[in-house]
Amino acid sequence: MAKKPIDKWQFGDFQTPISLARKVVEVLIRNHHVKPDVVIEPTCGKGAFVLAAHEGFKSAFIQGFEINTAYVSEANSSLKAAFDIDRAFVKEADFFETDWSKILSKFSGYVLIIGNPPWVTSSELGILNSRNIPEKSNFQNRKGIEAITGSGNFDISEWMLLQHIKWLSEREGSIAFLCKYSVARKVMRQVRQSAEHRFFGHIYSIDAKAHFGASVEACLFVLTTDAGNADCEVYESLDSDKASQIIGERDGYIVSDVIRYEMWRHLKGQDPRYIWRSGIKHDCSKVMELEPVGGNYKNGFNESVILENIYIYPLLKGSDIGNGRVSSYRKVVLVTQNNVGEDTSKIKYIAPKTWNYLVEHRRYLDDRKSSIYNGKPDFSIFGIGSYSFKQWKIAISGLYKRLQFSLVAPLDGKPVIFDDTVNFLSFDTEDEAKFVFHLITSSPSLEFIESMIFWDEKRPITSQILRRLSLKNVASELGELEKYLSLAEPKPMPINFKGQLELGIAEKRMKYHAR
Repeated sequence: MAKKPIDKWQFGDFQTPISLARKVVEVLIRNHHVKPDVVIEPTCGKGAFVLAAHEGFKSAFIQGFEINTAYVSEANSSLKAAFDIDRAFVKEADFFETDWSKILSKFSGYVLIIGNPPWVTSSELGILNSRNIPEKSNFQNRKGIEAITGSGNFDISEWMLLQHIKWLSEREGSIAFLCKYSVARKVMRQVRQSAEHRFFGHIYSIDAKAHFGASVEACLFVLTTDAGNADCEVYESLDSDKASQIIGERDGYIVSDVIRYEMWRHLKGQDPRYIWRSGIKHDCSKVMELEPVGGNYKNGFNESVILENIYIYPLLKGSDIGNGRVSSYRKVVLVTQNNVGEDTSKIKYIAPKTWNYLVEHRRYLDDRKSSIYNGKPDFSIFGIGSYSFKQWKIAISGLYKRLQFSLVAPLDGKPVIFDDTVNFLSFDTEDEAKFVFHLITSSPSLEFIESMIFWDEKRPITSQILRRLSLKNVASELGELEKYLSLAEPKPMPINFKGQLELGIAEKRMKYHAR
């Protein structure tokens, strides 16, 4: 795949086709009846939006700004060639260095801010040591170390859009920008969190691959200073004149379908017994994940390995769950702890071959970059607990763009372990797992969960979303509350006699070596 040119990466330079710019102006006139006195394009590139605005808004004064000197010259040449009158021009300006309040103070009347801001993130610009970036600030209201350092990654266009909203905080106007779908949602949430919000949002899906050659979910994002509740209408395309759904904030989080969410809102709640978890995190697949081969194992370095069975468990990855492959496994995983932070030195006595294998590959495990391993026992993992070792599970891939749950039975007499892209519930008995699977896959449950999912996200299905569903409320909705209550009563853990025997032998070894 061809590399993106440095300038295109640094400035998020996706020039808008004139046909798309004209279509955007058409939507503003047709669906939103926009009649601006002033049009401002803060990052106008070669001037497609300036030209389209000049054509569509016959009486507006139009001013574009652009950091690239060559583009400024090209845009002004295009305007002079197309029009006799001089009510539109482009000036050279750096967005982050310009005194926008001074510029805006010169204009009166209804203002339209239009354009296509850079499609680039702050971390990408950091890689390039670019100066084309705003000063660090906690504008997203982050917590912890990201708030202290201002290091949280964000889209530059998100920061710019929030600046435009400030520009219109005390005057009438509209904002119409091409951006990532995810950016539009984040901005709507910021707007909603402001006590003085006065914007109503509209999202029109666009084909970024066709227009820009970019594989990203993108949209035309329109904000108008109508009195509203900060919900956001979603249109299937620029040709649509009626919204297909409404996204908005409900109960403290953004939902993708307000109408469907409110229909099933009574299913919301927390289940203290049934808590969605993510699979284990080890960040060293070449060492920790192995393929069974002829009674031995092969690791990611293609080494043949002989290990004891006690720390080996069948592994199903997100791709297995996403494709419904749950009756067999291709790989196993080394599970070095029963709980986070547990001492791992006992592996030396319980399973000496496993310990020697880990020690031989220590350099890879010690080189894991995540700070969560700092100060933890050797060969530590995360996302592990008693729930990991229950025999029956319900699982769903967080990465796949479909709401497909799988009932997972133990394989080869052992509970299945998942990687950290999988969300799951765990159960002591088959009957309990099957009943809960019935509740989760019922139409009310699926509709409620889907109303909160944005399928364009990199990981659309999260444990946070799944935890918002109360299985008790679902059981009540389906008339099966009595059965739910009987199954949900705490039960003693089934005894794993083989495991108990292995641990008993290991304890004797440890006592012997401790003499």
